[in-house]
Amino acid sequence: MTLSQRRAHETDRRLRLLVGLVVVLATAVVGGALHLAVTSPFPTSATDGATVVMLAFLIAVGTRVTIRIRIRSTNQSISWNETAIIVGAAIAPGPWVVLCTAVGIAIAFHRLPRIKLAFGVGKNVLVALGAVTTLTALDWRWPPEQAFDMVAPLAVAYLVAAVIDDVLAIPAIALASGNKIPRQFRTNLDLRLAGFAARFVVAVCTLLILRADPRLLLAVPPLVLSLHLAYSARVRARTEQQTWQRLARTTDALNVVDLDRVLTTAVVQAAELFSADEVEIALPTVDRTVRGTNASITYDGPHDDTAATTGTVVPIALEGHDGTDDVGALRLGFHGPVRLSEREQYTLRTFASALCTAVRNAQAYAELARVSEEHAHAASHDALTGLANRRHLLEQGTRQLSTRHADGVTALVLIDLNHFKEVNDTLGHTAGDRVLAQVADRLRHAARPDDLVARLGGDEFAVLLRGLPAPAVAAHRAERLLGALDEPVDVDGMRISVEASGGIAVPGPDGGMPELLRRADVAMYQAKRSGQRLCTYATTSDTADLARLTLGGELPRAVADQEFTVNFQPIVDLATGEAIGAEALARWHHPTHGMIDPMRFLEAVERSGLLPAFADAILDQALLAVTAWREAGFDLPVAVNVSPRSLLDPQFPRSVLTRLRAHDLPPDRLILELTETLTLSQLDVVDQVLGRLRDAGIQLALDDFGTGYSSLSLLSRVPVHELKIDRSFVTAMDTSAEAAAVIRSTLDLGRSLDLTVVAEGVENEPQRRALWELGCTAGQGHLFARPMSSSALLATFRRGSGGRPGSLAPPLHDSGAVIRLPGGRRQPGRARPDRHPHLPA
Repeated sequence: MTLSQRRAHETDRRLRLLVGLVVVLATAVVGGALHLAVTSPFPTSATDGATVVMLAFLIAVGTRVTIRIRIRSTNQSISWNETAIIVGAAIAPGPWVVLCTAVGIAIAFHRLPRIKLAFGVGKNVLVALGAVTTLTALDWRWPPEQAFDMVAPLAVAYLVAAVIDDVLAIPAIALASGNKIPRQFRTNLDLRLAGFAARFVVAVCTLLILRADPRLLLAVPPLVLSLHLAYSARVRARTEQQTWQRLARTTDALNVVDLDRVLTTAVVQAAELFSADEVEIALPTVDRTVRGTNASITYDGPHDDTAATTGTVVPIALEGHDGTDDVGALRLGFHGPVRLSEREQYTLRTFASALCTAVRNAQAYAELARVSEEHAHAASHDALTGLANRRHLLEQGTRQLSTRHADGVTALVLIDLNHFKEVNDTLGHTAGDRVLAQVADRLRHAARPDDLVARLGGDEFAVLLRGLPAPAVAAHRAERLLGALDEPVDVDGMRISVEASGGIAVPGPDGGMPELLRRADVAMYQAKRSGQRLCTYATTSDTADLARLTLGGELPRAVADQEFTVNFQPIVDLATGEAIGAEALARWHHPTHGMIDPMRFLEAVERSGLLPAFADAILDQALLAVTAWREAGFDLPVAVNVSPRSLLDPQFPRSVLTRLRAHDLPPDRLILELTETLTLSQLDVVDQVLGRLRDAGIQLALDDFGTGYSSLSLLSRVPVHELKIDRSFVTAMDTSAEAAAVIRSTLDLGRSLDLTVVAEGVENEPQRRALWELGCTAGQGHLFARPMSSSALLATFRRGSGGRPGSLAPPLHDSGAVIRLPGGRRQPGRARPDRHPHLPA
């Protein structure tokens, strides 16, 4: 049983209880009246008999002359029967008035259903009892001696009768209409009072006429009819006025843009406006049905043709004034048979048209809101991955930073995929998009619900970490994010490994979200350069802070004034301790800030457009040092680091050879060191530059070997002569089996390709000996010498170690000792064939 059915059942139960109570009381009253009428003297005269018949007839006629008002499926009537009852109570014995009332009402209501007939008879019997009892108590005598002596007793009797009538009728109407009883008492109270007054005046006038001359009674019907018509017109006018007022209020209430409110308001107001037991609005276009009463909504869900109301259903289409834009249907449900009047039908059409307009407006607004939301989402989210974009990240980050003191620590993790270009170049952009989508999905699941994951563009992602208990927790969360990418990605049956570098930054004392993003970017590129998986922003490693940008503005002057200098660190034969070369290390001798490390200015140089001039200046100083050493008897090559951007310049080989000729040096006295993080080697221009350098006899070295992600692929393309083991592996070789394994594999690779292997960062004798025993023949580090100027290094060569010029450390073994070398060991300086084919120019 639905909620509406339960409520209807409860209403019916209360109505039956009220009717039953009235019928029981009326039955007792009729029984008592019948007993008194039988035991008291019966009127035998024709006049008395005619009075009784006439009384019953007047009550029946007064009941039939009504003003009908429909409430739900029940028609309520405003009749004149209490006027006839009062007249009868004034001129006839009380028991006969009660009996005539019962007979007259029964005659008038004989066609109504039994329950209505029983309630009508019972109510009016109790009204008659009240009037008769009141007049008896007031010692009423007919006819009174004075005409106006009867006004006061009749007024009291009529008041009692009216109160009894309202007390019994109003609760029944309230139960039938679903209204509260006090509200029903207040409804049309002024009209009811006016009607009571008019009917009382008619009753008094009728009795005055009867007292003066019964023949004048013929004037009563025209008077009653006139009053009835006037009162009926007033009731209809009031009803129409209230109807239009309710319709105006209802249409105003529908003037909202929320569809839920429109439908809820329409159901409740329509039930009230049309006095319906149930109202249903069906919208097939959106598969929705809303059903309810004037009290509440009983159903709101998918389209349902099974209405709860069993009885009369009055449907009307929801369409515009011109019959177009049919959006659904409005159905009024009544428990019993109902036929709407012409006025009600017109009101229903007006209401349906207004509801149609309200529904269309709400749907149009909802569509606009949806489109606007889609546009707002598209403007703040990445179309490929569905993640937030850069704009949304900046907005949310700015809002977060404004409340960071209350919400904990905020941090930003910037993640960039390594060598993602290879996926696009090899498998195509469609496969690349699938990889990005899977990476986005993994980062989304690895992040906490409060974190914001964004794609900044290309293969770059960012995660805004919010509400951290401490800054140190950011590194742990970032490791978890990167760890989510460890498992290979499946694309069209192929498993592709995804490697990424990450940078972490926390807000500083000043600067907003753009500065936080920049710092994370600095940390991420530091991780790429150093070969680490993850780095945290540090001011000392920032090459683009305000101070460094200031230095960047001074670069042109520094190049022109030759403020860039070069220090040299020797490369030593690990077995003999003799110098076999040196590495040139650029420094900036700033007139104000003193000596500046290259990590603080190299990136600015690359971005400034002064890279060729800077490279020429460093190369000139390095070659001058080699010339000075040769003239002193130390013919050693020099290694100079080359920026990857220089390899994009087709004129770079010509510039290098020009300077070698200017200093009258053979090409093999120069070693150009390339960083292993070089990712441009696949470009044709880089292949041509490297090929021309090698063809000219210039040696190439791969620096920081083992820290990048494409060591073997670089070796297959770059024609190098030398590998340099990164200092991080040398430092950790005693404590880390992995570091030792990298060193051994690098040495094995160098032997198999006939390449010289140089170990960087040799700090002590145990490291030197361990490296030599593994098969490494050359190294550099603080064990032998710190970086120094060209002249200082020349003085060190001349001074030597143990009286041996050119030696920087004692030999590992005495001179003349027979040493069994590990297989495949090659001493420095030994000639070796060119194992690399030349790349096409």
